[in-house]
Amino acid sequence: MPFIMLTAVLDVIGIGLIIPVMPILVGEFTQGRDTQAYWYGVLMVTFGLAQFLCAPLLGALSDRFGRRPVLLLGIGGLGVTYLVTGLTHSLWVLVAIRLLGGALSANIAVAQAYVADITAVDKRTPALGKLGAMFGLGFVLGPMFGGLLGHIDLRLPFFAAAGMCAVNWLYGLLVLPESLSADRRNPIAAARLNPLSSLAGLTRLQGVGSLVFAVAATNLAEFTLRSTWVLYTGLRFDWGPRENGISLFVVGLVAVVVQGGLLRMLLKAMGERKLVAAGLLSGALVYACYGLVTQGWMLYVLIVANFLAFASPTALQGIVSKAADPREQGRTMATLMSLVSITGIVSPLLGTFLLGQVTHLPREDVLVGAPFFACAVLEVIALVIARRYFARHPQAVGLATTGGTA
Repeated sequence: MPFIMLTAVLDVIGIGLIIPVMPILVGEFTQGRDTQAYWYGVLMVTFGLAQFLCAPLLGALSDRFGRRPVLLLGIGGLGVTYLVTGLTHSLWVLVAIRLLGGALSANIAVAQAYVADITAVDKRTPALGKLGAMFGLGFVLGPMFGGLLGHIDLRLPFFAAAGMCAVNWLYGLLVLPESLSADRRNPIAAARLNPLSSLAGLTRLQGVGSLVFAVAATNLAEFTLRSTWVLYTGLRFDWGPRENGISLFVVGLVAVVVQGGLLRMLLKAMGERKLVAAGLLSGALVYACYGLVTQGWMLYVLIVANFLAFASPTALQGIVSKAADPREQGRTMATLMSLVSITGIVSPLLGTFLLGQVTHLPREDVLVGAPFFACAVLEVIALVIARRYFARHPQAVGLATTGGTA
C-alpha cells in the first residue's frame, strides 16, 4: 500500500500544479472573458473525450499486462504533455496536447484497481479512502505551489509538473511492485474496449445498477465546479493564481482530513448509505451558497463546512467496487473513469457556457453564480436517485459479486 500511495500523491501534485494557471494561460490566447471561458471549456471537453474513449483500453491493458506498466505509460505521457504546454504559444497545439493528455490519463483508475488488488472486500472502502486522501494531499500541495509559481511566471508550474512526472516515473520504474499476479490476468477482448458497452455493463452490476446515475450526477456537479472555479473567482473576486492556489490548498486539506482520518469513523457511525445521502445533501446546499457569496473569504468557510461531501463519493465508489468480480477490477475502475470522463465532457459545456453568458453582468449580480446553482440541482438529483435506491434495497449494499458482467 505505501508504494501506490506515494505514486498517487506524486502524480496528483503534478496535476495540481497546473490547475490555478491553465485558465489564465488560455486567456493569453483569447480576448475577453467570454471567449476565455469558451476556449477553456474546449480544452476540458477535449481532455474528457480522449479520456472517455481510451480509459477502457488502458483498464483492459492493466488487467492483461499488470498495473505497473500502464501506470508508467500514463505518468510518462502526462509529463510530456506538461512540458509541451509550457513551451507552446499556439492555442491549437494546446488543444492537441490536451487530447494526448486525456488519452493517457488512466492513472487514477489503475491506482484504484491496484488498491482493489491488494485489499480484502470488507476493507475496500477505507482503503480507497486512503487513496483518496493521497489525491487530496496532492491537491493540498500541487495547487498551492502552482499558484505561487504561477505568480512568478505563468508557465513555470508546467515545467515543475513535468519534473514531478519524471521523478514519479523513475520511482515507479525502480521501486513500485506489480500488484496483479499472472493467474488473475485476463486476455483483451475487442468487445471490452467499447466505452459505451462498458458503461452498459456497469449498470448491470448486481446490486448497484441505478447508483451509477447518482455517481454520474454528483461527478457532473464536481467537474462543473472544477471547470469554472478559477474563472468564477477571477470574475467575482478578481482572484489570481496565488489566491486560487490557496483556496484549492484548503480544498485538498479538507479532503485529506476527511478521507485520511474521518472516513473510517464516519462509515462506522453512519454506514455507507447514510453517509452518501448526507454528503449529497451537504453538497447541494454548499453549491448553492458558492453562487450566492459576496466576499471571497466566505468560500473558505463553505469548503470546511462541506466536509461530508468529501466522503460520499468514496462510499459510492466502494459499493461499486465490492460488486465487481476480483478479476475485473481494472476494467470496472476504468469504466467508472469513463463515466467520470463523460462528465468531464459535459461539465465544461455546461459550466463555461453558463459562465460565459453572465460575464457581462456586474460581479455582485446573483446570476454570476449560475454554474454553481446548476451544480446544486445535480446534487439534488443524485440524492433523489440514491434515496430511492436505498429505500428499495434495504439490505446491505455492495456485498454481492458478479461473474464479470461489468
